[in-house]
Amino acid sequence: MVARPTSLTLRLTLLFSAVATVVFLAFGWIIERSIEEHFEAQDSKELSVVAHAVKQSLTTLQTYDDLGAIQQRFDDMLVGHHNPLLYISNSTGKTLYRSTGADLSQVPLPRSNHLSHHNITQWSDDDHHYRVLIQQVTTPRDVYTITIAVAIDFHLQFLTHFRHTLWLMVAAGILIMGVMGWIAVRHGHQPLREIVDQISHISASELNSRLAPETVPAELTELAVSFNELLQRMEEAFNRLTNFSADIAHELRTPVTNLMTQTQVALSQARSTEEYREILYSNMEEYERMSQMIGDMLFLAKADNVQHPPNSEIINLKSELHNLFDFYSAWAEENHVSLTLIGDASIQGDRLMLRRALSNLLSNAIRHTPKNQRVTVTLTPTESDVCIAVQNPGETIAPEHLSKVFDRFYRTDPSRQRSGEGAGLGLAIVKSIIEAHGGSIVATSDETNTQFQISLPSITAPSHPA
Repeated sequence: MVARPTSLTLRLTLLFSAVATVVFLAFGWIIERSIEEHFEAQDSKELSVVAHAVKQSLTTLQTYDDLGAIQQRFDDMLVGHHNPLLYISNSTGKTLYRSTGADLSQVPLPRSNHLSHHNITQWSDDDHHYRVLIQQVTTPRDVYTITIAVAIDFHLQFLTHFRHTLWLMVAAGILIMGVMGWIAVRHGHQPLREIVDQISHISASELNSRLAPETVPAELTELAVSFNELLQRMEEAFNRLTNFSADIAHELRTPVTNLMTQTQVALSQARSTEEYREILYSNMEEYERMSQMIGDMLFLAKADNVQHPPNSEIINLKSELHNLFDFYSAWAEENHVSLTLIGDASIQGDRLMLRRALSNLLSNAIRHTPKNQRVTVTLTPTESDVCIAVQNPGETIAPEHLSKVFDRFYRTDPSRQRSGEGAGLGLAIVKSIIEAHGGSIVATSDETNTQFQISLPSITAPSHPA
């Protein structure tokens, strides 16, 4: 079972929360680093000032200065600073000065080749943390190592508290941004919900309804236009289906009515065997007409669902048309109509389907050709397609009818529906077959000739079914 995709609202809400988390953490890290660097710069400056004063004092130290004077000098030096700690030792490791507080003699010394540079490190005893500067001072009298430290417990406590506050802010920011994001997304989806509401009220009787693209946000304009186009196609298909159903009912009503009428007349009184036989023959004609109509409708329904010809093979059109000419020759002679074939071509497709299409066109041409006239079929192959033109003289088809001759149950003269022309499905079948083979068909008519021209892909050209 395929899992249902996550809703857009949840996705955008999580996205807002993720963005808020990244932003808060980034700003928090920047602020934290700025504070740490500020504290480090402040402490380094303090240590450098004290170290400078100590170095100056050591360079002026005389051999006759007693230890008490030295202690007092450095005690006075530390006054006015932020409680720094000082420890001084000579080259032999003897303590020259030690301030009250942590024992800085425990601070590990850096490597000897780095003692001439500033060495600011962090060091801690059991209870406190310090930032420590270790320098070496060379004087004519001796080489001294000075260790200066300032307590950073307050700084560390402040940073710890800040980190806790930062995490609380991040958590609160995620929650607030999640709620605000959900509200914003819900509000932003309001036009979409309005479209869904409009769509939900569209029924089969309201297919003429349309969305107004100019009233929706720009991001939804394409959706509204596409949906309107879908409604347009559905409305056209529904209208065709409705008209088709009405036409079926109309076409079936006539033979059924005839059958009922003839049967009622036959049963109204006793009749001879010959009379009953005539009635049955008449009924047989109506049955054949209904059978042909039902067969045509079933063929159209099947052809509408065929995207590719089911049995594709190479077909020689000249040979197929000669066979059809032989089939219709007796009827053509009876109507004093001659049949002419010009050209030669081959295509690839379903033989039975194409034979039926050409047969419908030929029968239609023979039926409407005046006596002593000619039906001409012309085959014209090109590199990309094959053109089949079926042409016959006869009455001109009015322009308003030409665009509808391929519609189902359509007749240019409805009064002729009982003259053996069938149910008006022949040309609709032709168009369905040609389109199933990736081709097209058009009808033209003038004062001298009516022509149906078919264009089908050649054997070398790719077929693109409609």
